[in-house]
Amino acid sequence: MNFRTGERDEPEINLIPFIDILLVVLIFLVLTTTYSKFTELKVNLPVADAQAPKQNPREVIVAVGSDGRYSINRQLIEGASVESLTRVLSDAAQDNRETVIVISADAAATHQSVINVMDAARRAGLVQITFATQQAGSSARGKP
Repeated sequence: MNFRTGERDEPEINLIPFIDILLVVLIFLVLTTTYSKFTELKVNLPVADAQAPKQNPREVIVAVGSDGRYSINRQLIEGASVESLTRVLSDAAQDNRETVIVISADAAATHQSVINVMDAARRAGLVQITFATQQAGSSARGKP
């Protein structure tokens, strides 16, 4: 005996189990994927020639103390404004635009103090700036 009527049910595609499986696969991939993390910046430093330069350009040495005081060519500067630094740097360079500014900043000097010297040099038209450092392990005591 056939108790069914003449109509046949249309088959349904149930997407819920398919979505569940895709979510499980996605979670598995997220948890097992390794990501490259840059924990430190790797920098290849340039190599400098240790020989002394053949030409000896005119240098103006600017010392920046940890307390924010400045001295230019061993002369203590009154006032720490950029304008006063610009005026003294212009006088020390004697209108020679090839003058090299050597910034010798204390390790505890503020970043702003060094930026003030760089800004003053730019305003004075002096574009050649370098920084003085010391070798690791050497002591800077006794040096002004």
